[in-house]
Amino acid sequence: MKDLEGKVALVTGSSRGIGAATAKLFARYGAKVVIHGRDREQLARTANEIEADGGIAMTAVANVVSFTEIEAMRRDIESRFGAVQILIANAGGSFTPPGPLEEIPEEGWHASIEGNLTATFLTMKSFVPSMKALHKGVIVTMSSSAGHNAHSMAPIPYSAAKAGIEIMTRDLAAQLGPYGIRVNCIAPETILTARNLERIPSDHRDRLAEFHPLRRLGTPDDVAEAALYLASDRSSWITGIVMEIDGGSAVS
Repeated sequence: MKDLEGKVALVTGSSRGIGAATAKLFARYGAKVVIHGRDREQLARTANEIEADGGIAMTAVANVVSFTEIEAMRRDIESRFGAVQILIANAGGSFTPPGPLEEIPEEGWHASIEGNLTATFLTMKSFVPSMKALHKGVIVTMSSSAGHNAHSMAPIPYSAAKAGIEIMTRDLAAQLGPYGIRVNCIAPETILTARNLERIPSDHRDRLAEFHPLRRLGTPDDVAEAALYLASDRSSWITGIVMEIDGGSAVS
């Protein structure tokens, strides 16, 4: 279980949820993990859990829509752990509720685009040069089934941002392949994070599960395992893909 032995991995948005599950799994597979977020107490708890399990972790606080703060984080990581070889650009979220396009507030549009697409762009912009210098690296971006599956109740700004992340991933894979850098994307469907467990009533979760051939909803660990595969040498000839983690909903 040392597929990532000695590698430095940054997982943005990793104080909880999918990001935390990914950081913990990477640490178990030997990576030096950088846990990123803005909730210092939760970051410390996640780091303590990793270290109690025998892993190596450091915490980093940065606003991922500020290139200045991301650059400061990068310099701090490099001074303590060395250059990041695995970047999981996980930070993001939906910042405005779904509804008719004409009722979407302008600030809601900007918040979702900035918090997802721009944040991913700025994070990669900061860490790609060091990967180029190493002539190796792995980047995994985070989309959503909403980024390529249309729905009348979709949160349009979020969907548009995630669709942008998918094409940006493919473009960057083509650009960085000659440098030995692989770039892939994960697109989860409904994942039972702590937030979704609180937000979605249990009977509604049961109904949602029926739309999936595997008859269950996803967990953060399901996504983390996919990220591990894409980050490790087991996927050394895979780049430029969008991997759907959806329990088969796309074929149901």
